[in-house]
Amino acid sequence: MAALIAGCASVERGAPAPPKLTANEGRALVARLLPDGIGDRSGWATDLYAAIASLELAPSAENICAAVAIIGQESSFRVDPAVPNLADIAKKEIERRRERAGVPRVVLDAALALPSSTGKSYGERLDAVKTELQLSKLFEDFIDRVPLGRTFFADRNPVRTGGPMQVSVTFAESFAATRPYPYPVNGSIRDEVFSRRGGLYFGVAHLLDYRAPYDRLLYRFADFNAGRYASRNAAFQRAVSQLSGIPLTEDGDLLRYESGRPAREAGSTETATRVLARRLSLDNAEIRRDLELAGSEDFERTELYGRVFALLDKTIGKRAPRAVVPDIVLSSPKITRTLTTDWFAHRVQSRFDACMQRSAS
Repeated sequence: MAALIAGCASVERGAPAPPKLTANEGRALVARLLPDGIGDRSGWATDLYAAIASLELAPSAENICAAVAIIGQESSFRVDPAVPNLADIAKKEIERRRERAGVPRVVLDAALALPSSTGKSYGERLDAVKTELQLSKLFEDFIDRVPLGRTFFADRNPVRTGGPMQVSVTFAESFAATRPYPYPVNGSIRDEVFSRRGGLYFGVAHLLDYRAPYDRLLYRFADFNAGRYASRNAAFQRAVSQLSGIPLTEDGDLLRYESGRPAREAGSTETATRVLARRLSLDNAEIRRDLELAGSEDFERTELYGRVFALLDKTIGKRAPRAVVPDIVLSSPKITRTLTTDWFAHRVQSRFDACMQRSAS
């Protein structure tokens, strides 16, 4: 936490600390930077300032506006936003899992006809879902009470994001395991993600609470969509492609994964990097060792990262970009048109710019 986010880049070591604000001043600043037309403006300001303060981030206009921009893009400042056609989306997912599991349709229909914990049948609740919180609670109930639910979902709720910043439940659970969550947990961390205070806390953590070699917040916005360090890793892929002559998709994925673990077989980025092994004075095992750090800040300190960029800088006669927006087409049952990480990052950037204009005025 020695270098905190300020401006469009991380504060350099030795830079003067920004003036400290009192809690009242901090909440007032957040309230002033929120867009017009928000209900319970004071509540949003309180919870957003509390998230920034509890994470020990600078309560700067830049940090506040970065979070405000994500909230505006992901939920339009609704704690549990309605999702169009959510019931149909959920039914298609259940049907897909039924077919994959080889379960007869009549068995699924019988399971959905069972009474749930609310007294209504699972099918009735499914027909009525409007938000991800409602769907998440339905799935939790179904998994807990109906054996077929465990067959379909293997005890894993398929609703993976939620809350006003649409943060990953998996990220929240992992983050809460590494540092104390500042609020009492009402139920589970999953439940907290769907609350305003928890959704903002974990969303701000995902967006700002990590160091990265970025000179623009645009890359953090892209990372929020594609995963931490995706923009840095996409720049590494571009560098490897330029040096090896092998075209690569700049998606930020430096290894192939199977069941959440690095696959033994090399993927396209690792294969292209191995072409450079002699020029980098690294063998295949050393390349794999360093690529396995691609999800952390430590990757920037590896021999592989340093040598690839040193070689490229020398080859082109200037400093190569250390971050690019990943080239990813977004895929989700909720998405009904072609969207990309580039589209997302620039949409958030436009909201950030509007927020900073409010700050300037």
